Amino acid sequence: MDLRLTLSVMNTLYYVHDPMCSWCWAFRPVWTRVQESLSNEINVIRLLGGLAPDSDAPMPQHVQTTIRRHWETIQQRVPGTRFNFDFWTTCKPRRSTYPACRAVIAAGAQGEMYAEAMILAIQQAYYLQAKNPSDAEVLIALAGDIGLDTYRFAADLQAKETQQALLRECESARKIGARGFPSLIVALGGGYASVAIDYCDAERMLYRIIAAFAD
Repeated sequence: MDLRLTLSVMNTLYYVHDPMCSWCWAFRPVWTRVQESLSNEINVIRLLGGLAPDSDAPMPQHVQTTIRRHWETIQQRVPGTRFNFDFWTTCKPRRSTYPACRAVIAAGAQGEMYAEAMILAIQQAYYLQAKNPSDAEVLIALAGDIGLDTYRFAADLQAKETQQALLRECESARKIGARGFPSLIVALGGGYASVAIDYCDAERMLYRIIAAFAD
């Protein structure tokens, strides 16, 4: 079925995410199809929400257990979503997603298409290859894999301007009402409205978005 719909005026849809958010990974197939089906009259703006700030401390065991259970829940609720649980034994987890968020910004500095490529590379490395995207060396290797200038990327990854850009995106996400990841939020007449996420049905998700603009 052709899911393409049109609206009469330009509208803005915000997608608030974190590349190390497991529910964002689960949402990826539906979100990809939704984007392919949205009218060109809908302006999609991606915002990094910053799930967990910088930390060098090992992730406490109870937090590891909680996140592992999230992965198990997602596999049960979202058919087709895969995780490599070797991550928890082969890596030294830290509760820190800001490095991965900055990597998306640093990649985008070399071309907007690289931001999306970096998001996917981080997700695949984390969830399928049991690599830790909290580590700079992992992120720099991924930058090389997607064709970036790794020297420039490494410098941008640590740059103060990149951190400031991340904090601005996080603040913007909070201002429009994002309370979790992923979040879809439409701009309506100076205000904002959240759209309930459907992790399994792209058509239903698309119609929810269109209905939100119609309200």
